[in-house]
Amino acid sequence: MNAKMKNIELATVLSLKEQIAYQPGQVVSKTLAQNPAVSITLFSFDKGEEISTHASGGDAMVTCLDGVGKITIDGADYLLHEGESIVMPAGHPHAVYGEEAFKMLLVVVF
Repeated sequence: MNAKMKNIELATVLSLKEQIAYQPGQVVSKTLAQNPAVSITLFSFDKGEEISTHASGGDAMVTCLDGVGKITIDGADYLLHEGESIVMPAGHPHAVYGEEAFKMLLVVVF
């Protein structure tokens, strides 16, 4: 159950928000690690793009890397700005929306 990093340089100082690009009209994702215990993924959302309401089997922590995202958990909306984080609890319905162009780091712990 080893979470090996992929799609990112190792032993290198880098800016996470520079590791994924915006694409017009799209949500883009880049998986950095995934195993039965954890999933680490970068996302970029063009303004107005979204991941519709769903639930996850693990607690999901979102950290805003750029822009402004709207996180909806159990029907309540939260605006996330650069440097801010929120945890979407396992089993609770949630959605993510690009209030502006928005980049985030998603860490899910199962």
